[in-house]
Amino acid sequence: MSQNQINSVEENRAMMIVEVAYALPEKQKIITVNVPVGCTLLEAVKCSKIVDYFPQIDLDNDKMGLFGKAASKDQVLKANDRVEIYRPLLIDPKEVRKKRAEKAKQTKID
Repeated sequence: MSQNQINSVEENRAMMIVEVAYALPEKQKIITVNVPVGCTLLEAVKCSKIVDYFPQIDLDNDKMGLFGKAASKDQVLKANDRVEIYRPLLIDPKEVRKKRAEKAKQTKID
């Protein structure tokens, strides 16, 4: 196959735009990437190179999702999807609510 034929195949490959997002309390980043149709969450994250900005991202273990809902890393994306990489929870939300309720109860008693 000649270089012109290869370029022609690449140009005709269907592409789509997706976003990859990651946030820390003090810093957030959303990267727009052009990926091939049929791309998965994990492939889009790798393509975005967001790990260059946030080296603490662990692609093997960090959970990912689409628009705030957990999703499998091998889920195929649609155009304009936003892939989100979630940080591990430091405190269980149930424990936080329980402690807040106990504190409110104590305040009422006093």
